Amino acid sequence: MNDDLLLVGRVARAHGNRGQVIVNPESDFPESRFKTGNVLLVGSAAAPEPREIREVRFHQGRPIVLLSGVESMNDADALAGAELWMKAAALGPLPRDTFYRHDLTGCEVEDAEGRRIGRVTGVEGTLDRSYLLVASPGNGEVMIPLVGDFCRRVDIAARRIVVELPEGLLELNGREKEL
Repeated sequence: MNDDLLLVGRVARAHGNRGQVIVNPESDFPESRFKTGNVLLVGSAAAPEPREIREVRFHQGRPIVLLSGVESMNDADALAGAELWMKAAALGPLPRDTFYRHDLTGCEVEDAEGRRIGRVTGVEGTLDRSYLLVASPGNGEVMIPLVGDFCRRVDIAARRIVVELPEGLLELNGREKEL
């Protein structure tokens, strides 16, 4: 995979007969990623094809997009399931105490005493209700709300997140599975 590219969405299906597609966003900032004039890279990260967003509107939180070179329903049907990427450099800076999902994935999670809890395997939820998915030995996959009350320190450069969790949270929401 090209480390300079970040997944921002996947084409769900065609919409209408003018070549529009419905996108399942993979970004906390869909309004910024899916704007008229932005260039998306469509297809696999190994060989994506650049396409400009010609039109966009949102319906129930999902963008409905018309991309350059997609002129018909048949063209749009052919894109079903396609990944949509953006160059990392195009994402821009974030407000203080806000993080890109890709920056959190792979971080080690530990408590305030330095005991290892696990490694972040993903981030799910909306911007205001995100939670970390953490592979935790002994607890399986654990969900930790990404809020200041629990996540006390996030150090992207050190790839480390320090948490202070209520007693029993790890055991309560851990999904048992082999790690």
